Amino acid sequence: MPALVRKKLKELHVRMVGEKLPPEDIAAGWALGVGIGCAIPFGMQLIISVPLAIMCRISKLGATLGTLISNPVTVFVVYPAQTYVMGRIIFGEKFLSFEQLMDTEWCWEAVRRLGVEAMVSFFLGGMVLAAILTPIAYFAVKRMVIRHRERLALRKERR
Repeated sequence: MPALVRKKLKELHVRMVGEKLPPEDIAAGWALGVGIGCAIPFGMQLIISVPLAIMCRISKLGATLGTLISNPVTVFVVYPAQTYVMGRIIFGEKFLSFEQLMDTEWCWEAVRRLGVEAMVSFFLGGMVLAAILTPIAYFAVKRMVIRHRERLALRKERR
């Protein structure tokens, strides 16, 4: 991993675990962001995640960055995959092929042209993915924050 990327990830980690909120509120913000990042189409996520984080008084940083689970790089694989899997479960063999979905542009107009089945599959697939990844994000972030704070307390105690 390049040094610059490693440095940026370290900075993000420090900002994430260093927020002055209870670990549960930090983790809830990240879980909210991940859930919305999975279930809501790219481009609408921040409009939903940040106001919800403010209303719930949880981590706005987590709610913002958690949505990056779907980003301009991953949507071209994640969106077709979630749509294909859910489409095959609901509609069976007659549903679109994975190749057809991979060739899609993944903008509103292109998805609309795929048909109602694809739109239903996209949203249901996103909800299933959110249901899987949201609790994982919550417990992983909560654990990271608690461990970080325990290490800080130990260092302080040693001094």
